[in-house]
Amino acid sequence: MVKLKIPEHQVAGHQAKTGILGPLIDDSGKFYKPLQGDERGSNELAFYTSLYSDPRIPSNILKFFPSFHGSETIDASDGSGLHPHLILEDIVSNYTNAAVVDIKIGSRTWQPQSSEDYIRKCLQKDRESSTIKLGFRISGLRSVGPSNKLWQPHRKLLMDLSADDVMLVLRKFVSSDGDVDEPDVVFGSRVFVPVLEELLELKKWFEVQTIFHFYSCSVLVVYEKDEKENEKKSARAVVKLIDFAHVVDAKGAIDHNFLGGLCSLIKFVKDVLAGLGDAGNNVSKDEC
Repeated sequence: MVKLKIPEHQVAGHQAKTGILGPLIDDSGKFYKPLQGDERGSNELAFYTSLYSDPRIPSNILKFFPSFHGSETIDASDGSGLHPHLILEDIVSNYTNAAVVDIKIGSRTWQPQSSEDYIRKCLQKDRESSTIKLGFRISGLRSVGPSNKLWQPHRKLLMDLSADDVMLVLRKFVSSDGDVDEPDVVFGSRVFVPVLEELLELKKWFEVQTIFHFYSCSVLVVYEKDEKENEKKSARAVVKLIDFAHVVDAKGAIDHNFLGGLCSLIKFVKDVLAGLGDAGNNVSKDEC
């Protein structure tokens, strides 16, 4: 029997530690995500099941998706009994001190086929957050600073950030201590230079892909926040796409909703790098 536990680095979504149904992890690098009971669960399972065998997905794009290891019925985290779970890659399993940010992409998080009640709920949240005005919202983040001091702002505080606030949060995310008024951005270039390269690679695909529309999908950025790392290293920053319960057939159309939000995020990352002086001089001139 594999021993499962509650993930410490989850920053968004339903969390098992709040006493409700949520994800679990094991010690072998796997992430167990409970399937939602309606069409959202079956939709996400179908997406993962076909993703890695779909010849339309370029090989260089597959790296942006968590590895998929099938599904399994296991004991639910809320004690309700057996429940089907997706078995995915635990993205942070190989990190000693992972800093994580979850950014929900798009100015609209609901798909056209959704019920009126669901659209109403999503639209209210979109209006109350930075989703509509910026094209994305920071759903959650987590970073440990000096003396193991945890910086994890409450999600409600992250919901309705202005452009200036988003810049500050991103700067704090790549600082030695996020819980300060004046961030030092010491990890800025080591993290956001490779992250920018990844985002630009994703952007090129979204400019041409007409396979899927990714509603309510997130970009997850993770890096190793180990101050003992050699400063010339990239701090092992990675970009992943997560949450595919609302992916729909693009029917031959560009996903402008996701592409627009991605371009907006790219601009913010470029602006953070531009503020670093010499570190920002090598930023790609690729424009959205």
